[in-house]
Amino acid sequence: MAQVLVTYKTPKDTAAFDKYYAETHIPLAKKMPGLRKYQVSKGAVATPAGPSGIHLIATLTFDSMAAVQAAFTSAEGRATAADVPKFATGGADIMFFDTRDV
Repeated sequence: MAQVLVTYKTPKDTAAFDKYYAETHIPLAKKMPGLRKYQVSKGAVATPAGPSGIHLIATLTFDSMAAVQAAFTSAEGRATAADVPKFATGGADIMFFDTRDV
C-alpha cells in the first residue's frame, strides 16, 4: 500500500476551512482514480509537548506509489491539488510514501 499524508496548518478562519474542506475539497479528492481509503483527523492534533499548530491531517490510501502518481497526474488529481490554496490559508504539506506491515 502507499499513503498520501497531508498536514494542514491552522488556517486564518477554521470554520471557513472546515466548511470548504467538507463540502468542496473532500468530494473533489474522492474522485481521484485508485483512491482506496480517505481518512481525516478528528479533534485537535497534538504532540507530546502540547498543541501542534496542525489543524487537520488527511491520509489517503492507494495500492502503490504508481497508483499515487497516476492519481495525482490525472485531471481529478490536478484539480484536487489546485484546490488546496483556495482554503488552506495556513499552508499544507503533502507527503507520499510506501508502507509495509511490521
